[in-house]
Amino acid sequence: MPSLNESAVVSTMFDAVIVGGGPSGSACAFWLAQAGWSVCLIEKKHFPREKTCGDGLTPRSVYQLAEMGLESALVQHGHRYHGLRAFGFGASLEMNWPDHPVFPNYGYTITRYNLDGLVAESAAAKGAVLLNGTEAVALLEPTEQLDGALRGAKGVIVKDKESGLTKEIRGRYVIVADGQNSRLGRELGTARNRSWPMGMALRGYYTSDRHDEPWIDSHLDIRDTSGSVVPGYGWIFPLGDGRVNVGVGLLSTGGAWKGVNTTKLQEYFVAQTAEAWGLSDETSCGPATGGRLPMGMATGPHVGPNTLTIGDAASTVNPFNGEGIAYGYESGRLAAGVVGEALLANDPRVLALYEERLQQAYGDYYKVARAFVRIISEPRILAACVGLGLRIEPLMKELLNIMANLMQNNSKGPAELGYRALTRLADAIPERAYDLLLGNGEK
Repeated sequence: MPSLNESAVVSTMFDAVIVGGGPSGSACAFWLAQAGWSVCLIEKKHFPREKTCGDGLTPRSVYQLAEMGLESALVQHGHRYHGLRAFGFGASLEMNWPDHPVFPNYGYTITRYNLDGLVAESAAAKGAVLLNGTEAVALLEPTEQLDGALRGAKGVIVKDKESGLTKEIRGRYVIVADGQNSRLGRELGTARNRSWPMGMALRGYYTSDRHDEPWIDSHLDIRDTSGSVVPGYGWIFPLGDGRVNVGVGLLSTGGAWKGVNTTKLQEYFVAQTAEAWGLSDETSCGPATGGRLPMGMATGPHVGPNTLTIGDAASTVNPFNGEGIAYGYESGRLAAGVVGEALLANDPRVLALYEERLQQAYGDYYKVARAFVRIISEPRILAACVGLGLRIEPLMKELLNIMANLMQNNSKGPAELGYRALTRLADAIPERAYDLLLGNGEK
């Protein structure tokens, strides 16, 4: 895959310029290129490249990859698992992924080192121009930002990271997919709603004899070195290649993680699970890495005159479980559909449909998720919910369906009814009231 320095960009004007070759950007490029549009996908690193992630694919992710014809690559490079094993407050429970009319009842683990290049290469195979080692350093001829919208742009100015060569890449539509710390997104005019929850995650790799187990482990009562429960979870995901991915995720709710040292928290979690999984300094594959995760569509706006944000740049991470890959693929596909419609109609006003479809897909669900995160950030409520739930298998299985967003739209099963009850709760209590309820704000 060429860099800017190695390949002349033949087109002077693309139908779509996409900045960022992660899940959302590559998926968007794939669907647009497959539909016959000219696409330039810009990635600042060279594939394969490391990426901090839990490396777990839920059934929603697997479905999107299968739709792109890539499940055979998951079989070759990943590890198939069939469910979640949850631990908390002295109890544990094994739960298979549910049967669903659309999504499969299994998942895969695969490192982002192996995964992301597969999707980007597939986009290139469909005709997208893929530029590796090329950084988008600025918008090209940005327009003034109007209230409630992103700026527009004629494209981006890019720089080859090795040679320093710069070039203008022009596009009728510009799609920003450069991650949670989106510099280009901020230039477009995005900002994060700081009253909404944010995640922080840290992960490391270890060798383990249990690397090929059929479950991913989730620990729902992680504690700091003083033994106090903190709002978050720990995980151990077998990778099937001799290693396991071990990490911790924290949820910030009105300053709930202030004073928490995530490195120490990771070390303490590893120590708690070391004997069971054979974790030690000797089996460590290197230092842990981490980052922050804006979630629940907390970052906006998402639409401008000819611009869109997708994936982590639009904070599409699921607050229920910290999953971002599936929502990257999905938001990229949603954006590709809307951009394709705008190109067919030769009318950029069609882009407004993207915001509508994002809200249809995630708006109510993420509102409920934000409320849920705020409620369980109180340790007493978390202990009651998890401690009781893990001892009632049917309840936890339905909660798994809700948290993994695997409910059936036309069903009236327990998960769907429970979600509707949570929706009513979220509607009844304004989000600010949760801070007051939990003592996180002034009365």
